[in-house]
Amino acid sequence: MSAGDPIRASGGVIWRPSEWLPGKVDVVLVHRPSYDDWSLPKGKAEGEESDEDTARREVHEETGLEVELGKELPSTRYLDRYAKPKVVRYWTMTATGGELKPSQEVDIARWLPFDRARQMLSYERDQPVLDALPEALGQAD
Repeated sequence: MSAGDPIRASGGVIWRPSEWLPGKVDVVLVHRPSYDDWSLPKGKAEGEESDEDTARREVHEETGLEVELGKELPSTRYLDRYAKPKVVRYWTMTATGGELKPSQEVDIARWLPFDRARQMLSYERDQPVLDALPEALGQAD
């Protein structure tokens, strides 16, 4: 990575059929106390790690869940807190193991109904990622 290259990061929208609303889905959001934000689980790539491996590793680190990647969702591009360009790729994800629990970087990891999760997201740039989930799952209205 050269000085002008964007920081690579990956994450996902972990979903399951809703426990509260028939025909809807629940998704996982995480709260990071160091930023006091609610976001989709994600993180930076390590070395030559692939974006897909980064997504699986970071989601496991932040949520405790082992996941399987599904369809790719829209990416986000923004400047990080140090004004460096950052690109985050996202995928739909389903949990295949593990247990949803907080981690070192995350003090809350929670399943939420889709609409509630959308309201709680701290960053507007995350909304198109979440909004693409129903179509990716073949549930577009």
